[in-house]
Amino acid sequence: MSVTRAIHRLTSLLGEGLSLSKPVLEDHGRSETYFPLAAPDAVAFPKSTEEVSAIVKICAEEGCAVIGFGAGTSLEGQAQAPFGGICVDFSKMKAIRRLAQEDMVAVVEAGITREELNEELRATGLFFPVDPGANASLGGMASTRASGTTAVRYGTMRDNVIG
Repeated sequence: MSVTRAIHRLTSLLGEGLSLSKPVLEDHGRSETYFPLAAPDAVAFPKSTEEVSAIVKICAEEGCAVIGFGAGTSLEGQAQAPFGGICVDFSKMKAIRRLAQEDMVAVVEAGITREELNEELRATGLFFPVDPGANASLGGMASTRASGTTAVRYGTMRDNVIG
């Protein structure tokens, strides 16, 4: 297992899209949880699905942990890296790929937040109902099966994704 080799290969792939900056690492080693700081070894900022795939492939080949990161609003601590690894920050992936009002379907990238999606949906008369109490990213919400104050009426993230 070599985090050093993974970082070298990811630097070649992402250039400035890979950060080793101490403040960036610390920002990605904490969340809204009560757990102490557990920073990753590097933070990758992919801009496409292809880059995410390449990052995961490199980390798998090097035996390096991969930690997904949305908005960092989680209370569970799953975005922390207690054993190091590469944090993949999806904040650069915010596109709405498809919006089908008639089917009530939105295909989005993982980094878009619920507030950003609802801003785009406003003109259609639709809205995204899952409200975990923070401006969370949809990728993060999907990874934690988010719920919140509207879950009784509209369901959890799982219900909305399946629906």
